[in-house]
Amino acid sequence: MKVLLDTNIIIHREASKVINPEIGQLFNWLDKLHYSKCVHRLTVAELKKNLNPQTVGTMEIKLKSYYILKTEAPIHPKISNISKSIDKTDNDLNDTKLLNELINERVDCLITEDSGIHGKAKKLNLQEKVFNIESFLRKVILENPDLIDYNVLSVKKELFGNINLKDTFFNDFREDYSEFDKWFNAKSDETAYICKYDKELVAFLYLKIESEVENYSDILPSFTKKKRLKVGTFKVSIIGLNISERFFKIVFDNALKQKVDEIYVTMFDKRPGQKLLMRLFEQFGFKEWGIKHTANGDEIVFVRDFSNKADKEKPINTFPFIPKGGNVFFVSIYPEYHTELFPDSILKTESPTNFIENQPHRNSIKKAYISHSFERNIKTGDVLLFYRTGGYYKGVVTTIGIVESVFDNIKNEEELIKICQLRTVLTNEQLKQFWNRFPRLKPFVVYLLYAYSLPKRLNLKRLIELKVIEGVDKIPKGFGKISWDKLDKILKDSESDENIISN
Repeated sequence: MKVLLDTNIIIHREASKVINPEIGQLFNWLDKLHYSKCVHRLTVAELKKNLNPQTVGTMEIKLKSYYILKTEAPIHPKISNISKSIDKTDNDLNDTKLLNELINERVDCLITEDSGIHGKAKKLNLQEKVFNIESFLRKVILENPDLIDYNVLSVKKELFGNINLKDTFFNDFREDYSEFDKWFNAKSDETAYICKYDKELVAFLYLKIESEVENYSDILPSFTKKKRLKVGTFKVSIIGLNISERFFKIVFDNALKQKVDEIYVTMFDKRPGQKLLMRLFEQFGFKEWGIKHTANGDEIVFVRDFSNKADKEKPINTFPFIPKGGNVFFVSIYPEYHTELFPDSILKTESPTNFIENQPHRNSIKKAYISHSFERNIKTGDVLLFYRTGGYYKGVVTTIGIVESVFDNIKNEEELIKICQLRTVLTNEQLKQFWNRFPRLKPFVVYLLYAYSLPKRLNLKRLIELKVIEGVDKIPKGFGKISWDKLDKILKDSESDENIISN
């Protein structure tokens, strides 16, 4: 497979200073998949023209590790038309010529961080073959789950004072905030959530509770008096393990526990990674509020209302609050899958050391649950109550999920695998077996949001006493509908935070 790399990708890779931390992952995957790293002759010329003369010689040596295209494809009619209507400069024309190699099928795909090229690709219906670093990584990870290296420690709490401030992971923070080192050292006795890969820091999250008397004079429009959770620092530099979703789960769990009214975050939009992070926050219901004035420049402020309102049609906007108005389903899950899928619902009889390695399905908020249930009338916003099987004393209800979407009428096992990848406990081989288990009853998939772990686990004996379940032999199979009154009984008896249910 021939992958054409734009100039900005080569500069990211070969620059003495790391501009985009994901670049190492990109080249690691290109090598792992034995893809040919191609460079257009125009890129070579551009590098010679724009680089410092002292570094041109060094770059020429580095370019020998790439395959330089020996010829240029004839200009395709579609390329000619779009070039006449859009291109204004020589650089614009050069960008279009990269797409010309793609439309003439001399290369298989193009990787670029240039938004203009992505816009042209869309007009040419080439958008599925043109990637930025992040989208290419997501594609290859989804297509090659067996090649993912899971040698990553799970997210854990750590004191600032035990974290290496000089780690290159923090370089971009130092560039953005002149007082970063001073601020970091002042937090030495406070805790952050971190994740490491081969002993290197790859993810960092810091949260701060702020009272009603906090001074927000540097934020416009001004905040009213409320108890807030501030997301002080949020960075993930590794793709494919859903660590960002794990961090969001931690954010919302803390907000719920501390009974805050709002969550907010401030960030610059200087880097591609920051823009991506903004989109992630927006996916979880954060809305742009205004500007925070700082000595380092203006930051954008994003706010998430945390009153217990729930959007039944788009529950991720109001996660983790559970919407009323839909159905409640009792869902059984086998012990071997339970804690793999719901790590925060681990039982006291299970060892956390069995769940150390970071797996995408453990970290994700959005889980894929595959079923052959006869009950398929499941809708967005419905509530799922998960029961870990185990009999009269060991079977327990542990977890509440919210249905985000349902995939029925799946065409084949390949589509099933594509839907479930990185969000299911099952391997690709197990998914294929699941697909072929009942020839006349094909499985369907429910995407659910992992919303809440019950503080106190109720076993089957207690569920029968509460009349939630009528008897040992009356446990619903597949998705069994129960009433809201029964769910209320479970919440009260399990000492759950009843604020989790929307008003």
